[in-house]
Amino acid sequence: MTHYYTIRSVIIFLTCLYIVGCVTTPQISYQRDVHPIFVDKCIACHTPPNGEGYRKTGLDMESYETLMEGSIYGPAIVPGNSRKSPINMLVEGRAGNLSSEMKVRHTPITDHEITTLHIWVEQGAKNN
Repeated sequence: MTHYYTIRSVIIFLTCLYIVGCVTTPQISYQRDVHPIFVDKCIACHTPPNGEGYRKTGLDMESYETLMEGSIYGPAIVPGNSRKSPINMLVEGRAGNLSSEMKVRHTPITDHEITTLHIWVEQGAKNN
């Protein structure tokens, strides 16, 4: 009988750990967490009319609204899907030569910043 309670206690404990782990993903804020990354790493090139990135792609990253308008190639962000989001593909190194070119020409984005952008997109890329 005590063996049953021990197993049951372990299962309850592991379930609680799992639930706590799921709840602890931080809520990412565009204004507090994401926009500062863009200001530091992206906006200098993605500002109209003369930013090199803007001239090449039409992507204006000055505001949430212009970011969400996307580029001449389509959306830059796919809310809820970082796997298909071009911004995530670029910063995570999944965009081939373009990712390599960005790393050589610009200040590298940190792992923490990549994770922040990933979580923000997965959380729906909200303007919060």
